[in-house]
Amino acid sequence: MGKTLVIAEKPSVGRDIARVLRCPKKLDGALEGENYVVTWGLGHLVTLCDPEHYDKKYQEWKMEDLPMLPKQMEIDVIRQTAKQYQAVKKQIYRKDVSQIVIATDAGREGELVARWILKKAGNQKPCRRLWISSVTDKAIREGFAHLRDAKEYEPLYHAAVCRAEADWLVGLNATRALTCKYNAQLSCGRVQTPTLAMIAAREQEIRQFVPKPYYGLTLTAGGIVFTWRDGKSGSYRTFSKERIQEIQKKIAGQPFHIAKVDAKRKKKQPPLLYDLTELQREANQKFGFSARETLNIMQRLYENHKVLTYPRTDSRYLTSDVVGTIRERLQAINSGAYRELVLPLLKQKIQGKPSFVNDSRVSDHHAIIPTEEAPSWIHMSNEERKIYDLVARRFLAVLYPACEYEETTLIGEIAGEQFFARGNRDLTPGWKAVYENYAKDEEEEDLKKQNLPEVKQKQQMAVSGMRMTEGKTKPPARFTEGTLLSAMENPVKYMESHDKQMAKTLGETGGLGTVATRADIIDKLFSSFLLEKKGEEIYTTAKARQLLEFVPEDLKKPELTAEWEMKLSRIAKGQLSHRKFMSDIRDYTVELVDEIKQGEGTFRHDNLTNKICPQCGKRLLAVNGKNSRMLVCQDRNCGYRQTVAKKTNARCPVCHKRMELIGKGEDASFVCACGHKERLSKFQERRKKEGAGVSKRDVQNYLKKQKKEAETPINNAFADALKGIQLK
Repeated sequence: MGKTLVIAEKPSVGRDIARVLRCPKKLDGALEGENYVVTWGLGHLVTLCDPEHYDKKYQEWKMEDLPMLPKQMEIDVIRQTAKQYQAVKKQIYRKDVSQIVIATDAGREGELVARWILKKAGNQKPCRRLWISSVTDKAIREGFAHLRDAKEYEPLYHAAVCRAEADWLVGLNATRALTCKYNAQLSCGRVQTPTLAMIAAREQEIRQFVPKPYYGLTLTAGGIVFTWRDGKSGSYRTFSKERIQEIQKKIAGQPFHIAKVDAKRKKKQPPLLYDLTELQREANQKFGFSARETLNIMQRLYENHKVLTYPRTDSRYLTSDVVGTIRERLQAINSGAYRELVLPLLKQKIQGKPSFVNDSRVSDHHAIIPTEEAPSWIHMSNEERKIYDLVARRFLAVLYPACEYEETTLIGEIAGEQFFARGNRDLTPGWKAVYENYAKDEEEEDLKKQNLPEVKQKQQMAVSGMRMTEGKTKPPARFTEGTLLSAMENPVKYMESHDKQMAKTLGETGGLGTVATRADIIDKLFSSFLLEKKGEEIYTTAKARQLLEFVPEDLKKPELTAEWEMKLSRIAKGQLSHRKFMSDIRDYTVELVDEIKQGEGTFRHDNLTNKICPQCGKRLLAVNGKNSRMLVCQDRNCGYRQTVAKKTNARCPVCHKRMELIGKGEDASFVCACGHKERLSKFQERRKKEGAGVSKRDVQNYLKKQKKEAETPINNAFADALKGIQLK
């Protein structure tokens, strides 16, 4: 029997597999051993062909050539990674290779990476599939002991191809149609456009919001603060000031007694384990990490450090087969700050409770948990340690019992009006012991939780003070990256829609996009200057607001992507024909282009400056990137851009906010929003005296990064798609 060729998705995973399979011999883009040859992609090595591949006329963007509907979609080798493709192809055609193992990421896109390489290479050899959730040595060995026939994953591959081809047909046709129609660099897509529409809808809500004053009443008796509650509505506030004033007059000097003492013993279960979206949301809230940053850190912890399981998961539960590995995972983290928390768990029998073990709630991958590999703190960055700590503590928390406390509610009565006070007394901390500074429970509106003294029913109490409270209703909060991820995951909650079918569809498909794509979508919206950040808050740009006016209504609705994802899921399960899906997509593409052709309106740049592009002579646009301010050429074909100011981690000595670095070389200066300004050289001197600072290496790295950014095409995701554009 010949050798087995293993195709991994990335070099790092390929090297890990090669080490486990004892493949020490280095080849060109591969590693070889006695029984195995391991090679790898660099992510995708093959992609769908550009429009001009089908017809040379598509090199120019003309409305009369749309829609582009190739009879048969074809694939081609990605030019930038062609060398590695040839290396993989060479191994496929080796005479001593008799079978192939697909070892790319265990998911829809991972399936596509390997299948397209094999299809383009014309492979005829039998294939099997490695399906694992972590890349530890143990997981790799067990995975190879239980390889599956690749034919089992044919439906998953069909779903992946449908996703890619549908995005090509709808995305490229709609983008070209909008760009030609309005003579501006406009792009749209089935996930990014509804996401943008959701942010714009929130902004509209904020603009239209009119604050209303509201009033409440508190009284103090026996050292306890009681809050008035409306007997009919149950609300702790009213919009009528006169009503509160009348109640004040009515109860003044009247006797106050405790009508009811309600003490209940309560339990609070630990929170669910992390899926990627929940982890991204919490990392943004606690550390200010963007969705992309968190995913990148997770990838390193998964691929390089091998201390966490597969990150791109949408499940918050474990499967029953993982329960037997929990003890080993606990032993891996049994050190440092976790030792005291792990030891009690190791002394008892570990059981998989339904609260975190549920096979039916896991699709491709279980929740993110630590692997059996012990973390090497010295080799981990500060950011990596923070993310690992979140996952490790959540993993420990689900293994601890519920936290128990006694909640006491006091109801006081005075002149027919009711006043409430509430207090908690911790009994056993349970899982909360895992978190040293755990957050307190959210308080119910204005009813504050307090330490209550011993109080009996019917007890008379003297009122020592009374106070009317005032406030104003607040508009909905602007989106941050964390709350935007929540909204993408559950858009129904954030939109004014009463369509039950839409709510059902969105619930079944997990919202806009997938856990694997949401960070990319948010980044794409920033890089194409449709969104900008002010502090942590996200704003739409004038370009985005105009785009939303021009885009067909259908593309703005989350139902579209929800329906796609639901159908793709059915294709992956073998329940729906991929040919029927693509036939519907082609019909939809024709309708979409016709609608854009019939649209009305004119696109206006409101961010034109008087500065001229040094490459083509057109006026530059002033844009805000995610962490920088830039001047970019209005001509997409030119692609010139220049960084004007970059947000840094350097803190202002006056107000301690993060400062911007403006200018280059000797003219570079730090500037703060509070008005403080100092030259880079002066800043370095000051920090040196303080015993810290920006080193020459830091500055060089910053300047290199700035240069690289200037050379990178704007809106990377659409760079190739838009390369043939001709704007007047």
